[in-house]
Amino acid sequence: QVQLVESGGGSVQAGDSLRLSCAASGRSFSDYAVAWFRQAPGKEREFVGCISRAGTVREYADSVKGRFIISRDNAQNTVWLQVNKLKPEDTAVYYCAGYLAVTGEVSRTVGRYLYWGRGTQVIASS
Repeated sequence: QVQLVESGGGSVQAGDSLRLSCAASGRSFSDYAVAWFRQAPGKEREFVGCISRAGTVREYADSVKGRFIISRDNAQNTVWLQVNKLKPEDTAVYYCAGYLAVTGEVSRTVGRYLYWGRGTQVIASS
């Protein structure tokens, strides 16, 4: 089992950047595929990006491709989401999630992820 805690959110101007962190506790973090999802008020939770156990596979939603970068350091038990060129439509609560995966496996599906953090708020104002 793994516990996940997000941090790094904030209120910024459109065009600014933030670095979101997902700190994991528990054993064998390197066995988990990890993803970032986000949820805006009144909307469903949506996929943002995901990364495989060793970081060799990364996928992004079309809406953030080229602006957001997901990375991880298993020695630090941390996954990051670098969010650049923020737009007002990026405003949401951002969640980190994980599941036990095989090498190279990732998923964009909310239901695949068993472990979730409580989220960190990102607000991008125009």
